[in-house]
Amino acid sequence: MRLETLRVDDILVSPDHYIDGARVDSEFSFELLSPIDQGLLGRIGEGGPEHVDSAIAAAQKAFPTWSRLTAAERLPYLNRFADEIGKRAEAFCRLECRDAGVLLSRMRHGVVPRAVLNIRWFAEAALTLQERSIETDQAVHRVRHDPAGVVVIITPWNAPLMLATWKLGPALAAGNTCILKPPEWAPLTCSLLADAAHAAGLPPGVLNVVQGGGSTVGARLVADPRIARVSFTGSVSTARLIAQAAGANLVPCSLELGGKSPFIVLEDADIDLAAATGALMYRNAGQVCLAGTRFLVHRSISDRFVASMRAVVEQLRVGDPQDESTEVGPIIHPRQVERVLGYIDRAVAGGAKLLWGGGRHPFGAQYLQPTMLAGVEQSDEIVQNEVFGPVLTLQTFASDEEAVELANGTDYGLGGVCYGEQAHATEVADQVRTGFIWINSFGIRDLAAPFGGIKRSGIGREGGNWSFDFFCDVKDVVLPKKPFRPSFSHR
Repeated sequence: MRLETLRVDDILVSPDHYIDGARVDSEFSFELLSPIDQGLLGRIGEGGPEHVDSAIAAAQKAFPTWSRLTAAERLPYLNRFADEIGKRAEAFCRLECRDAGVLLSRMRHGVVPRAVLNIRWFAEAALTLQERSIETDQAVHRVRHDPAGVVVIITPWNAPLMLATWKLGPALAAGNTCILKPPEWAPLTCSLLADAAHAAGLPPGVLNVVQGGGSTVGARLVADPRIARVSFTGSVSTARLIAQAAGANLVPCSLELGGKSPFIVLEDADIDLAAATGALMYRNAGQVCLAGTRFLVHRSISDRFVASMRAVVEQLRVGDPQDESTEVGPIIHPRQVERVLGYIDRAVAGGAKLLWGGGRHPFGAQYLQPTMLAGVEQSDEIVQNEVFGPVLTLQTFASDEEAVELANGTDYGLGGVCYGEQAHATEVADQVRTGFIWINSFGIRDLAAPFGGIKRSGIGREGGNWSFDFFCDVKDVVLPKKPFRPSFSHR
């Protein structure tokens, strides 16, 4: 069935899959609604078994030629890919704003520049991977990073473009061919990404995009024995299904999952600075896995901290993400709105106290008030489970030991924040069990640094050589220094 090209703010977007260098239509489709106002953006092609099979076959066919290129030979292709993303910068910005509700200001000043950098940085970093040597008394070991094969990349709806390029950059630079499965609630920038790849001249089959649901398209992709790697960012429940399916074929998975990160404020912290940083946890309407959502504040300063943070939060502008002055936008989908409200209602019914917020925002049905709940217990579901909305909790502590115990007291371990005198904050942060933690700061990232969590927050690390270690087969070619003579003797 031929679907109409979507026109979103005069931006034309194909509703079709991108397989083997061409657009491929679908018999079935699904509606796509904007979180801004629940307006219909259009219909998107729903992939079936034939699309999955075609995409895998195309990626397999392209792999031998693409993988045999050196990193230096792949570099011009990927630099052109980055250039084409940059040429479409404003289209990417407005499209993801309408499709996923991400702030237009955030797209312009953060996400799209980062997407361009993701492709370009990894393309250049791959130049260092061609070969390195380890010399011992007996031999020279030539250590190679060989491309693994066909890679499946599955991205979430809260950051479709940034996370797609964050994974595609190292996967393609290492010489793999890729199949990207966009989030069904926000697939449009991934479709536009295919246009950028096509315009850049990436050979057919090197990048394929198949749209559809996780239980259909995603499940078929990760269970196929022709797949060499699966890279997924999303929920714990979905990750379990992916790991089970991929595990049947012993396919390695990189799983970047949810967070319930602590935001620790020690007694010697700069209270106003910590409070201003705390308000950033409402960014993207709280739909950010690395946000510090559990505030742990020293009892001696908790009243002053709450007053300071309340003053900042009261000034936050909730509204249309297309307005550059907006600071808190919409929740992605009505189902997610009800999920978040359910957490708040059950917490209040269980005895939690609303310090601010607690319901829908007058701006519209998809908008929630920035919320803070106090009087919660460590065992409460709102403390233990990822809410993924603009909802924070407040607990107090009397000692560093208690702060660390509370910080480590969930099944998650993605990130964290710790405010206090630097040496003191560092001492506490070193005891917090997470994949990363920011001292007197938040959100500082570098593509060369590792990113990922422990416990239920994921398996593996992304960034720098950690990405290449995952997307490659590391091989040791051993060259003996003197003639080898086979012998069963141990002499």
